[in-house]
Parts: sequence; C-alpha cells; structure tokens
Amino acid sequence: MDNYIRSLDMKAIVNDNVEADDFIALYNKDEAILLDVRYGFEHKVWELPFTCNIPLNELPDRLDELPRDKIIVCACPEACRSNIAKQYLCVKGFSAKILSCGLLGLMGRLKGGKAKELSLEA
Repeated sequence: MDNYIRSLDMKAIVNDNVEADDFIALYNKDEAILLDVRYGFEHKVWELPFTCNIPLNELPDRLDELPRDKIIVCACPEACRSNIAKQYLCVKGFSAKILSCGLLGLMGRLKGGKAKELSLEA
C-alpha cells in the first residue's frame, strides 16, 4: 500500500477517472467492465444488467470474479465507494479506474434513445 500511495501524483489521480463517454467506448470495445459496488439491497431496487455487481464489503472475497485483462471501472451512485474499490483493486494488481460521473451520471447520459449507444448482447 505504501508504494501505491507514493505513486499517486496529480496526473495519476486525473488518469484514474473515466467519463461516461469514455467508459461506453471502452465497454463497447470489450476493454472494460463496470463494477457496481452498491450493496445488495440497492442493487435489487435498481438493477443494471451490464454491470458486474459485487458489493464493496464483499470485494476481498470475490476478486476471482473479476477479469485481469480488462479495465475495471468502479461505480456507485456518486463516487465515494467506487473510489475505495478502485484503490483496493489497484493494490491487488488490477487495472482499475473510477466512473467520474457515478451511476447517476451514467444513467443520465444513457437516458432515452442514447441507451442504444451501449452495446449489449442480445
């Protein structure tokens, strides 16, 4: 963890954020997944079929469910839990970033006809 903290300069911090359009492009090229770190009760109320849902408190026990060959874009409604998840995953050797707009911002970006811009398997 010490080395990870030492590696964080302003450029690294800025590069760890992914905007909605950039996430959509990475996802459509199969280069990234969206890790939804909301808790189970939240996921039941608002399910997103294109995410990998692993609640933040279960992440240490479920790392084997995540691909090591893709960027893990961590997301929660805003950014607090996704930031924790991103830092944890980086320490564990994953390539991880934060969805800067959060799930709420992404849903705003995908509302209406714009949802078809996200390539989902039929």
